[in-house]
Amino acid sequence: MIEKNCSLKAFNSFSIDAYAHRLFHFQKISQLPELLDLIKVTKAAKQPILVLGGGSNTLFCEDFSGLVIKVELMGVNKSEDAQHHRLKVAAGEDWPQLVENTVEQGINGLENLALIPGVVGAAPVQNIGAYGVELKDFCESVDYVDLIDGELKTLTNEDCLFAYRDSIFKGDLKDRALITSVSLKLPKLWKPLCRYGLLEALNETADSVTALQIFDNVCRIRSEKLPDPAILGNAGSFFKNPIVSEHLSGQLLSHHADMPHYPQADGSVKLAAGWLIDQCGLKGHQIGGAAVHTEQALVLVNNGGATAYDVVQLAAFVREQVLQKFAVLLEHEVRFIDANGETTLQQVIDNV
Repeated sequence: MIEKNCSLKAFNSFSIDAYAHRLFHFQKISQLPELLDLIKVTKAAKQPILVLGGGSNTLFCEDFSGLVIKVELMGVNKSEDAQHHRLKVAAGEDWPQLVENTVEQGINGLENLALIPGVVGAAPVQNIGAYGVELKDFCESVDYVDLIDGELKTLTNEDCLFAYRDSIFKGDLKDRALITSVSLKLPKLWKPLCRYGLLEALNETADSVTALQIFDNVCRIRSEKLPDPAILGNAGSFFKNPIVSEHLSGQLLSHHADMPHYPQADGSVKLAAGWLIDQCGLKGHQIGGAAVHTEQALVLVNNGGATAYDVVQLAAFVREQVLQKFAVLLEHEVRFIDANGETTLQQVIDNV
């Protein structure tokens, strides 16, 4: 189904209005020939193309001048062998619902990733992660449509080039891959992972802790800290947790002994962006209708009536304050979309 001059307010969790020149609802693989014809026409007109999942990690900075493809493919196929459960999940399935369903069915492994907003097809792009677990730990393969040649293709876990909040879909396949499904491989010999952040209290009973207990705790923690986008527009974690050198981490720890820090295998150190922002005293700081959330400094919210530029100004202010205080440059996790496609915070600021 194709819509023209369609509002995108309902399709982004910031609830900030913008319009798409054309919007295609991709609900069945059988629509692929129609979609490919539309893509061909769009390219011939030299208009941009944007693949959109749940819009939970997206900020529309202005109206989009081309074609938005809203991925709404649904379905979950399950299989198993002696060692593993396997799930082939269509890209339009809701991620939080998938995690809840698997835990209820005794299929363990995804519980640490509970309540991460968005759809399944977006999960590999960001390599979503929380509480010591990332999608790459369970992703077996990803199916996608190549928007250049129109073919259906499959990438293995290794092919996806997963890294921290990164993948090939943000690199070589950026603007080229439309993910149609994600295949997950979950070991039946399950071991709890609760040594990260606020889950550490569960580690005392690690021998007996269940996936349901971890799931319930993650849901509780996230619900207490993170606002519901249906009530308060937001895109979850706005900035990535920065990874810095061991030297810089040591310097910061000499002045801030309580700073959360997580040494990495390569010798670098991951810091907590929310803590850095909080130390700048920015909780509740507001520009226009946009504000730093009062409970979780990593989240920027639409308090009602915020414009995209309000959010942009606030993000730039937060980034500058952290840079001045800690010499750490935050990178945004949220995708910035202008009239012609994905851009960056700095480019938006420069073009104003």
